Amino acid sequence: MPDPVNLLAFAAISLGMVLTPGPNMIYLVSRSICQGPLAGLISLGGVALGFVFYMLCAAFGITALVMAVPYAYDALRLAGAAYLLYLAWQAVRPGGRSAFQVRDLPRDSARRLFAMGFVTNLLNPKIAVMYLSLLPQFVTPGQGSVLAQSLALGATQIAVSVSVNALIALAAGSVAVFLAGRPFWLVVQRWLMGTVLAGLALRMMAETRR
Repeated sequence: MPDPVNLLAFAAISLGMVLTPGPNMIYLVSRSICQGPLAGLISLGGVALGFVFYMLCAAFGITALVMAVPYAYDALRLAGAAYLLYLAWQAVRPGGRSAFQVRDLPRDSARRLFAMGFVTNLLNPKIAVMYLSLLPQFVTPGQGSVLAQSLALGATQIAVSVSVNALIALAAGSVAVFLAGRPFWLVVQRWLMGTVLAGLALRMMAETRR
């Protein structure tokens, strides 16, 4: 099992990541507003399956490969930091959009909602960054099985992300209505998310190989 401090730190980073706007949040919010909270929760089921896919890939080889190949870890870490800085800029740049400013979407069947949630997550570079650049930093070979640690960290990320996204899907309509009449809070939300993303990027750049 991972060190408890590492586990809590990774849970905190997972929370910061899930609260930042990205493809998953935008899709779930859009579905919840356009088709109702149930549609958002069905879509979240597909997103959760995508998390499991990434977790298993990381646990069964990718993490070990990254930690074994010289410079691969640092290359992924810096690439991940650069991507987070890009997301931060997208959040705060002039003309940027809040995740709760969504466009109308056509109504889809439950099967399609689930499938689109899964595909959206698989194609989400933020999740790839989470598992390829962030998770290996919290795996300590001397602490025990790398596989067990990777699975425990991945399960923690999934639990945090699914719980928060479920709350977002259920509350999306109310939040969107609240923000629609308060442009100032839309700006605050964008800058808050941009600041969190930039902070995570700087932390990643400051990390050294374990």
